[in-house]
Amino acid sequence: MRRFLGASLILLLTGAVSAQSITGFTDKTATAQKRLEQQFDGLLQAQHIGETIRELSARPHHVGSPGGKQVAESILAKYKSWGWDARIETYKVLFPTPKTRVLEMIAPTPFTAGLKENALKEDPSSSQEGQLPTYNAWSADGDVTGDLVFVNYGLPEDYEKLDALGIGVSGKIVIAKYGRSWRGIKPKVAQEHGAIGCIIYSDPKDDGYVQGDVYPKGAYKNEYGVQRGSIMDMVIYPGDPLTPNIGATENAKRLDRLAAPNLLKIPVLPISYHDAEPLLRALEGPVAPADWRGGLSFTYHVGPGKTKVHLKTEFDWQLRPAYDVIAMIRGSQYPDEWVIRGNHHDAWVNGASDPISGQAALLEEAQAIGQLVKNGWKPKRTLVYCAWDAEEPGLLGSTEWVEDHAQELQQKAVVYINSDSNGRGFLGVEGSHALETLITEISKEVEDPQTRVSVFQRSRAESVVNAGSAREKKEILARNTIQVGAMGSGSDYSSFIQHLGIPSLDLGFGGENGGGEYHSIYDSYDDYTRFKDPGFAYGVTLAKTAGHAALRMADADVLPFDFRSLYKTVNGYVKDLIERTDQMRETTATENEIIRNNLYALANDPTEKLKMPSPKAEVPYLDFSPLQNALAHLEKAGNKTAESWSAALAKEADHDAFNKALFKAEQQLLVANGLPRRSWYHHTLYAPGFYTGYGVKTIPGVREAIEQRNWKEAQEQIGVVSEAIMNLASYLQHINP
Repeated sequence: MRRFLGASLILLLTGAVSAQSITGFTDKTATAQKRLEQQFDGLLQAQHIGETIRELSARPHHVGSPGGKQVAESILAKYKSWGWDARIETYKVLFPTPKTRVLEMIAPTPFTAGLKENALKEDPSSSQEGQLPTYNAWSADGDVTGDLVFVNYGLPEDYEKLDALGIGVSGKIVIAKYGRSWRGIKPKVAQEHGAIGCIIYSDPKDDGYVQGDVYPKGAYKNEYGVQRGSIMDMVIYPGDPLTPNIGATENAKRLDRLAAPNLLKIPVLPISYHDAEPLLRALEGPVAPADWRGGLSFTYHVGPGKTKVHLKTEFDWQLRPAYDVIAMIRGSQYPDEWVIRGNHHDAWVNGASDPISGQAALLEEAQAIGQLVKNGWKPKRTLVYCAWDAEEPGLLGSTEWVEDHAQELQQKAVVYINSDSNGRGFLGVEGSHALETLITEISKEVEDPQTRVSVFQRSRAESVVNAGSAREKKEILARNTIQVGAMGSGSDYSSFIQHLGIPSLDLGFGGENGGGEYHSIYDSYDDYTRFKDPGFAYGVTLAKTAGHAALRMADADVLPFDFRSLYKTVNGYVKDLIERTDQMRETTATENEIIRNNLYALANDPTEKLKMPSPKAEVPYLDFSPLQNALAHLEKAGNKTAESWSAALAKEADHDAFNKALFKAEQQLLVANGLPRRSWYHHTLYAPGFYTGYGVKTIPGVREAIEQRNWKEAQEQIGVVSEAIMNLASYLQHINP
């Protein structure tokens, strides 16, 4: 939603929210904590955040570049000047950059794609030296020529529609639109269907002049803009492809690149809609289905027809240094309990929005905390602030650090708090649902800079306005907690929660900062100050929100984990699985009846009969009772833990053992063998979807088996997840204050 919600409308929709005490603190310590947070807020300056964005986005700084090293060293120097104990930890990671990029149409008419974004006089940084060219990292080397087929967004359901049209892509090159999924899914699905190459472009209907004025007049993608980005198959594992499960140190044992299971085997190239237009215009074959058609001024066809293209890519495949900046302030009481805060610093080009807007907010938190320490405050737990390198190619910097320190982190990490890009708009939260109370309280206390109501109220008002039904509006208004989404992938929290089971949060503002600069040369300071967060007010708001979370987790008497919230959320996931399975059973039965009737009607016409799809296997009755029983135990354990938690807070005692048990609880949801066909992911509740990438699949082992109609595996995974939930319930039953 990009329109402005006024404060009066928000108050009308949500009602006033009363002030609350701070969960995890006694009345006495809550008063001190509120005073500390007021001091912290007073040290945050929008102007300073803007200066940091200008400085760190002043030049291209992708992983392994001189600019990347300079940014890391600048961040290190800032931490040291603020009194943090800071260092750079360096990993040697594979990161390919292009040597050859060729895309040309050889029939029916010749055309050579420019494969370049134009510099603009209105944006000085767009003409700088050192920019990475437009490409998709982890494309295979390849030199292929073939017929061109338009595959819409390149998702599995799009290939089903092509099959219905009698069009295959085996031995052909496909062209897909950006959108509707993470970009790496498009070549992955194309490769699975036998395509020999993949081209990805941004259609102006999704990201261009159909949406609004294009850059530099407006925020949206101009005809030459291109979205760079990784196409690593991160749903197998993120991080350095050559060192799964271990840190990519200098002497680490590495896989052969061609054997890395998360790298694709076909050449892939992103292009602008300027370069895509001649290719798409030349296509023949059936007219594209109505929902496939984009914003270019011609009739979209699927192909293949006479259109042939030549695609050639070649890369250098070098190991490069990734510089993770790690800064610490040692805890005064519990130095071996770590509250970790992170945001990456590398960019595809200048990256003012992605990631420097988030990094600047994090650094503003760090300088304020440094000043608090100089003024005499000491955190009870150790604060660890991190600036990750090599996030853009596939979460390399954070993943290698986590893998390198895995055992220590599982013993010491209380929470990981992540951010990435940030802009004007509404608070978005994903993370561990046992932390719902923590982030709800903070969101009710942090003020939205446009409306002067809380960010909680503004976020809830947006949800009400965009609700699809009166029932949904009523449910939203009845909730007194912020909606915490489940974690998929696409940012640096993945290795913490999904690999090690460390409680995590991902925070950011947006929704009124849309535009087409993403991963292009136009993600610049000039673009950011015009269209993303003029005045940098939401940089301060992010620093307050994430900073308060870090400070409360650092100083809480009893850590604010509430497993009753986790139970409610997981119970909803299971109900959804049961409902979806029942719907599939009913839909399959109906579709099969239609197919059988049509086959009977066509019994005397063998040619037409062959065109009919075969009936699908009937959906069996899955036994969800083990999950339901495990949830019943979790409900009881969550209630007991809440009672123990209250009892602990009422005691004037050292709660270290109880707190350690609380922050290690999420690790009980891990499964040693990982998910089917992707053992790196150990969490039984959250993972990126096998065909969604960034998008989460909750209870993924069961859900994806059902979606793939693998009923045997679905039943097996019900058992696996049930055991993990029972492990958590049993664990919680046995922790005492």
